[in-house]
Amino acid sequence: MTPRTLLAVLAHPDDESLGFGGTLAKYAADGVRVHVVTATRGDRGRYQGLPAGDPAHPGPHELAHIREGELRAAARTLGVHDVSILGYPDGGVDRVEPRDGICDIAAHIRRIRPQVVLTFGPDGAYGHPDHIAISQLTAGAVVAAADPSWQPADAPPTAAHTVSKLYYLAWPAATWDAYHAAIGVLRATVDGVARQAVPWPDWMITTVVDTREHWSTTWQAVSCHHSQVSAYERLREVLPAHHEALWGRQSYYRVFSTVNGGHGRETDLFDGLSR
Repeated sequence: MTPRTLLAVLAHPDDESLGFGGTLAKYAADGVRVHVVTATRGDRGRYQGLPAGDPAHPGPHELAHIREGELRAAARTLGVHDVSILGYPDGGVDRVEPRDGICDIAAHIRRIRPQVVLTFGPDGAYGHPDHIAISQLTAGAVVAAADPSWQPADAPPTAAHTVSKLYYLAWPAATWDAYHAAIGVLRATVDGVARQAVPWPDWMITTVVDTREHWSTTWQAVSCHHSQVSAYERLREVLPAHHEALWGRQSYYRVFSTVNGGHGRETDLFDGLSR
């Protein structure tokens, strides 16, 4: 019998914990083989709150090394089976040649052979260009991986694989309110235009996963990202209602499914798939 397998395709170290941690921990604890593919090593980020160029900042090369180690530690905490890093430029995923990005991700899909794939939505959560790009590349890769006529360039042929279900992260207002209360409003400025998170309407959310039993594991995984701790420290002090909104349930939009449909709300990403 094919083991239940879940793949999350994300943009940066810490996305796996802050955005998807409860879900990854839950399914890993349930015996699902959980994999993470991350586009970048986060080398353009801050270090302990310090911007690049600060004398105490280790520089992009060393920060990439640090953040990869943090990612792998967080993944172990969550119970992730395998982590792969595409090595794309931090802040430049949207400039990756689409054919290359699709090829890279499709190759991982064929290697891992997941029934379920998770990624960011087309809004990139709060308009982050890397999040938007990885969402688009992942959707294209799911299509390519299922096409028997498609083969990766300069690599041995691989067997096609059809993903059964693709999901986008879909945070409702309660989750965004909790994050904003804890760490402030998340914004991205692109081409001089400010972008800000817009909650998904409740009626668009197809799937809500109960992750209350995995709050502590999720927080331990977030805490593995020591280089980013200044941004996360206030999460320790959130109100109980915000704590539950952040860590107690995770919401998704089912982009497609080959096994179920309709307007009923799921509580399991593997709904419709035989065990």
